[in-house]
Amino acid sequence: MKGIKLNNNNNLSKYFSILLSVITLILIIVPTQFSSTQSPKAYKAEVISVDNDNLEQYGISKVGNQGVIVTILKGPYKDENVKGVNLLMGKMELDSVYDVGDTVLVTPYIVDNEIKSVTLVGHYRIGIEILLMTIFGSFLVFFAGWTGFKALISFCFSALMIFKVLLPLVLLGFNPIFISLVVVICLSFVILFVIGDFSKKGLASFLGTVSGIIVTCILSIIFTKLLKLSGAVRPFMETLLYSGYSQINITDIFIASIFMAASGALMDISMDVATSIEEVHRHNTSLTQSQLILSGFRVGRTVIGTMTTTLLLAYSSSYMGLLLVFIAQGTPLLQILNLNYVSSEILNTIVGSFSLVLTAPLTAIIAGLLYGEKK
Repeated sequence: MKGIKLNNNNNLSKYFSILLSVITLILIIVPTQFSSTQSPKAYKAEVISVDNDNLEQYGISKVGNQGVIVTILKGPYKDENVKGVNLLMGKMELDSVYDVGDTVLVTPYIVDNEIKSVTLVGHYRIGIEILLMTIFGSFLVFFAGWTGFKALISFCFSALMIFKVLLPLVLLGFNPIFISLVVVICLSFVILFVIGDFSKKGLASFLGTVSGIIVTCILSIIFTKLLKLSGAVRPFMETLLYSGYSQINITDIFIASIFMAASGALMDISMDVATSIEEVHRHNTSLTQSQLILSGFRVGRTVIGTMTTTLLLAYSSSYMGLLLVFIAQGTPLLQILNLNYVSSEILNTIVGSFSLVLTAPLTAIIAGLLYGEKK
């Protein structure tokens, strides 16, 4: 009977993976409400001439405009030579300076079906990005086989859910915290049951992850208010308000980003603990619930020890440039810790780490109760 049940679970997992693949393809095809058909198309082009006479060097930055002539490489205007202007604002994170032979992405200004000029969007990176994703997917499937394929589908589904469901709904005025919570729980369900199959292991890891996400959400709401932090600490949030979406609560978006960022680590630790308990039970089916729970606690302690440091490194690295500036200027540590940007990352790290500390034992308890013998 147990063997039949396992086969049924495997078949159910395969059907679910196929269904997930179909949904992923639908998400790729279906446009969002914000997909404008009136926006100019972008074309791949090659820079054949540059004019730097109107560029001025100010310190390490360049300001002015760079005249360019490009050849369209693809599309209905292929092989046409068109002039364009590259405006530089003196911001290295936004500006690009082009040389002859560079492959770029341009948007044309068309009058009477004729290109008058082009605007340079940036260096053409799509080909390299596709190559990188192909290598990643190939190695994942080669190493992990069917499980790797399921992980790849889950990865694509998660990216599309964020891009085509979560973000559009937030822009439409839905509460960012509620929508993000629903989407993250949905993604946790898909990822954990696709990878862990429809089994006790998948159920335990899912319940442990959801409990950790909910706790992270509550802590984020409480301590964001106590620390008096605003969503403006996130890049481009003010730009969003000035773009006609002033009704959006950017602080709620900031809160949502905290538990979304921690959710991946929570899924990781819950699956590790649940898998370890399943493996122990497989080798000794006579173990009691309490014995399996204690085994899960031991595994959880080890994983927590490394995962909390992982979160610290991941969050602090995103603001390394800012921290280097403060250290170089000799800013006192007390002032650094009190800044909005630094306080937001401290909140990210501590709340995320706390949710890990809670998720590991909860998953161990749930898995132990599911797998262990009642005595």
